[in-house]
Amino acid sequence: MKLVSYPSDGEWRAGAVLASTVYDVDVALIGSGMPGLAPRATTRELLRRYGGALEQVDAAVRRAAAELPHARVGDMSDLRLGPPVGDPGKVLCIGLNYQDHVAETGRALPAHPDVFAKFASTLIGPSDEIRCSYVTDSLDFEGELAVVIGREGRDVEPSAALDLAAGLMVLNDITARDLQYRGTQWLAGKAVDESTPCGPAVVTLDEVGDPQNLELATRVNGVRVQGSNTKHMIFSVAELISYVSRFLTLSPGDIISTGTPEGIGSKRNPPLWLKPGDTVDVEIERVGRLRNVVR
Repeated sequence: MKLVSYPSDGEWRAGAVLASTVYDVDVALIGSGMPGLAPRATTRELLRRYGGALEQVDAAVRRAAAELPHARVGDMSDLRLGPPVGDPGKVLCIGLNYQDHVAETGRALPAHPDVFAKFASTLIGPSDEIRCSYVTDSLDFEGELAVVIGREGRDVEPSAALDLAAGLMVLNDITARDLQYRGTQWLAGKAVDESTPCGPAVVTLDEVGDPQNLELATRVNGVRVQGSNTKHMIFSVAELISYVSRFLTLSPGDIISTGTPEGIGSKRNPPLWLKPGDTVDVEIERVGRLRNVVR
């Protein structure tokens, strides 16, 4: 199943995609005799209530597709989709998680995951404009795989960690490098409002398969600037979920972005900074594609 957010009456609502058509999840649940999501029919609320029973949600959506015409929202390509989870309680990111990226930064391999945070206000949809070039002239790209949490968990072992995951999505950790390196903390450069495209959907693991064998590519104006496979991560998705859960409780809708491979703009000679008018694509096989223009 693929979960998206679509706009309705000024709010983001949870949708599910079947054969490129988006269906309203709340309508599907109610039509199947299950408790709905109102008054807040967001993806986060869906995961809070049904994160441990997404197969039931899938069945309800498939039933609605066949029997409830009013559950149909429209074609995925015709809708402006938002961040699949637009109101996460936590947005956690991992730095230095690919060996080639560590090498290009000149740092030593980390013994433990390097964790920093963003805020919900940074998130934008898979085709939204990146409107933060006014903040910096050192705007950089970082194509990444992100995992969205579906069940609450604390202190979980790596062997059980993927059971907490609702699914995976694509994320571009757009960074203002000058702000990032003004001090010893990264927050200013990583948490600019409306800087972080994600989506287009949360794709459940039964559709994706092994999260540690996915091809990733980033392109700027059609030119490939990053390319790798998630098998080259230093810490796997399961290990990252487990590690984070050691010191905080993970909740439905939380996001963990798992790091970027080599090729970032700041480590090129000369540096490749994003500028207004540039188009940035990030694509991960079986997960999806972001396509965003810088303004």
